[in-house]
Amino acid sequence: MQSESNKFIPHLQSLDLQRRAEEFFPGGVNSPVRAFRAVGGHPPFVEHAEGAYLFDADGNRYVDLFGSWGPMLLGHSFPPAVEAICQAASHSASFGASHAGEANLAELVRRCFPSVQKMRFVSSGTEACMSAIRLARGFTGRNFIIKFEGCYHGHADALLVKAGSGVATFGIPGSAGVPPETAQHTLALPYNNLAAVEAAFAAHPQQIACILVEPVVGNAGTIPPAPGYLEGLRRIATEHGALLILDEVMTGFRLSLGGAQQLYGIIPDLTTLGKILGGGLPCGAFGGRADVMDHLAPLGPVYQAGTLSGNPLAMAAGIATIATLIEHEAELYPQLERVTKEIAEGVANLAQQAGVPLTTNRVGSMFTWFFTAGPVTDFASASASDTAAFARFHRRMLEAGVWLPPSQFEAAFVSAAHDPVEVEMVLEAAHSALAQ
Repeated sequence: MQSESNKFIPHLQSLDLQRRAEEFFPGGVNSPVRAFRAVGGHPPFVEHAEGAYLFDADGNRYVDLFGSWGPMLLGHSFPPAVEAICQAASHSASFGASHAGEANLAELVRRCFPSVQKMRFVSSGTEACMSAIRLARGFTGRNFIIKFEGCYHGHADALLVKAGSGVATFGIPGSAGVPPETAQHTLALPYNNLAAVEAAFAAHPQQIACILVEPVVGNAGTIPPAPGYLEGLRRIATEHGALLILDEVMTGFRLSLGGAQQLYGIIPDLTTLGKILGGGLPCGAFGGRADVMDHLAPLGPVYQAGTLSGNPLAMAAGIATIATLIEHEAELYPQLERVTKEIAEGVANLAQQAGVPLTTNRVGSMFTWFFTAGPVTDFASASASDTAAFARFHRRMLEAGVWLPPSQFEAAFVSAAHDPVEVEMVLEAAHSALAQ
């Protein structure tokens, strides 16, 4: 539990802020999972964050294990990023015109992701995935796309088919407001099942434009690819003239400097990026083969645009963040691996001692504790988790000063700001939470 000097303070101020927010926003939130409907209790309202910690309006401090859903790889309020943002803001928050910062960040991206020969910056991962699909369809002249159950690629209409993330959290099969005609060309297949992919191409010969996949699923909880799975997707796409798109919005720069494609040795045709790319500011990108990217306007017939694309503040934060990752790659990623392993496996051992069924999936600095005894290899097996048990665990951990993602179907993240002190705090909190 929290120390005597850091006892849990009830969320009275946060509750007042939540009630006020409900006057303006549906559910009082601007993104559904923030409402804590899946775990119960009142969501804390964050006042500020620093390093590995979040501080709420009631005076509580929490070890942060979701990191703004991934981007805070270097911790909150990372000084070089803060300085870069302030300096950029002094020149104006937006130009709506080209500036050198765009190419400066692009150069760093291509250094980390050699497969990204050309790219476009956008303002979110949703935009990146939506635009990549449009480009794949325009390049191939085909309509169908393949995605996978439990993978979330943003809230574009065609992608809210058996999606993960908040869609899975709320048990929604898709979304109202999406016409069947919009989603009829989306083929949602089970993850880690190459036979299903082969069958889809056989059923739709010369009609599938692309395979879109989270190389490591993070939006149904963390689910790693089976050995040979990503290689199989690459082979199938090539054989059938389709494009392979790796959604590295979550895994990019996190699992390694070059993301999952570096970790697993896969060369995609297109890659989508976000989160860490902007150092915590709204930013995304899609890019890949030059011949494919040159189908975008003004060179080609595929239209994509964005007033705030390449925003100078986001570019500055991204440059400061990615440059740091490049400079400290040799020591930073082993540290992330070590600390995350200690947290993930430490709690798993505590659960075993307490007789609590728990399956731990981890790849690098992202992980999930699934409250189920069986292995989790796809969305169906993730869905077998005891979500009520997770909700109880989440509430107990929060009161003990550890903030987990408020859904069984979201990955947890560790940052470079986490050290042995935070490891011990998480294990102490989990020991108490699992014993209750």
